[in-house]
Amino acid sequence: MSNAITDTEAYRDTISTVDKDGKRVWVYPKKPKGKLFNYRKLVSYGLLALMFIGPFLKINGLPVLMLNLVERKFIIFGMIFWPQDFFILVLGFLAFVVFIILFTIVYGRVFCGWVCPQTIFLEMVFRRIEYWIEGDNNKQKALNRQEWNFEKIWKKTAKHSIFVAISFIIANTLLAYIIGVEKLQQIVTDNPANHLGGLASMAIFTGIFYWVFASFREQVCTIVCPYGRLQGVMLDKKSIVVAYDYERGEPRGKLHKNQVRTEGDCIDCNQCVQVCPTGIDIRNGTQLECINCTACIDACNAIMDLINKPHGLIRYASEEEIAEKKKFQFTTRMRAYTAILVVLMGVFVTLLVTRKNIDATILRTPGMMYQKKENGNISNLYNISLINKTNQAYPVTLKLLVPQGEIKMVRSGLMLPAQGITEGVFFAEIPKGELHKMNTEIKIGVFSGEQLITTKTTKFLGPAN
Repeated sequence: MSNAITDTEAYRDTISTVDKDGKRVWVYPKKPKGKLFNYRKLVSYGLLALMFIGPFLKINGLPVLMLNLVERKFIIFGMIFWPQDFFILVLGFLAFVVFIILFTIVYGRVFCGWVCPQTIFLEMVFRRIEYWIEGDNNKQKALNRQEWNFEKIWKKTAKHSIFVAISFIIANTLLAYIIGVEKLQQIVTDNPANHLGGLASMAIFTGIFYWVFASFREQVCTIVCPYGRLQGVMLDKKSIVVAYDYERGEPRGKLHKNQVRTEGDCIDCNQCVQVCPTGIDIRNGTQLECINCTACIDACNAIMDLINKPHGLIRYASEEEIAEKKKFQFTTRMRAYTAILVVLMGVFVTLLVTRKNIDATILRTPGMMYQKKENGNISNLYNISLINKTNQAYPVTLKLLVPQGEIKMVRSGLMLPAQGITEGVFFAEIPKGELHKMNTEIKIGVFSGEQLITTKTTKFLGPAN
């Protein structure tokens, strides 16, 4: 007979961080330790190092990543994306969403526990400082209950001062990803009166990060982040999650010396609950607050070592594996998502490879008719706009490729600045004999020296034959 809990009324009827009166229940997780936690530290500190050195890394003189929303300029892996490239970014975002869905269907919320910036900063930075200054969970509870004395004042002041300093560093780093490290350096070193907007942004971001990591904490995962709620839609019985093996662990019972044990392997020590950063009891099954951080696995395995039981009472497993002892299988739904992901990634990579570094837009000047020249040629007036997606400036000349004719600039030649835009006006002159209808398609080449950069087609208006 299955040992699954069948009393659904008592199984899961409350949120762990809210009491019966609707008030916030502060979570004091026990300091985690264990093999999986050590692996998480390696991953987390590697990602943190990459984040903080990221603004200084450059490819071809351009940042590895910059998302300048104000100027609508995005640089990813040294490639500049302008609004004209928005469809490529959308496709890349769709591929990322499909990847997250596929990953969640197969591996649950591993992303939340191992890669999510919220989890990494909270668990590997801010809470580590809290443990260092205030001690483990029981000492933190005692400190918060005691009167305001010298010990409490200096510990709270030191902790929150460090929290503000780290929040300031995070805010500056993220601002560097938005405006670039050079502009950030200018804001920091220049007269503050010249950069009130930038300083205000630093202060606002610093305040937000401090509030999130010092006060709001796990509520981000429970209340704000939509991913936790979406997992209820994406997960099924075949998904791998952090799960409690109730078939092996139930019924629970305390361990007594010299007792013949008839209960399951769970000795109801509550260590899995004490280390949980969101305050849940994993033995109640998969819950939206669970971020798959594996702290409960390490805690349970340590207890199993003490009572000479095998590891894995809490482990990465699917509901199907626990209930029916079935091994993991790659389902049809997983194959479908994988196929969609492969197609999206293929299209995305193709667009990146075929993407032009310089984009041109050529349009006939609105409201202007064609002109007949003294030599019999027909002339049309055009406007050209050029966007440079590289970090190199280009002198630009225009040539009429099809049909025969010439280009005459209204002003001197065009100079296309690095990462910039330039505009110009020119006449296209074509012999009348080359025109066989009122609207003729012409092809114009954009050259830098002798190098053809790009070609554009447009319409040429002429007299009817």
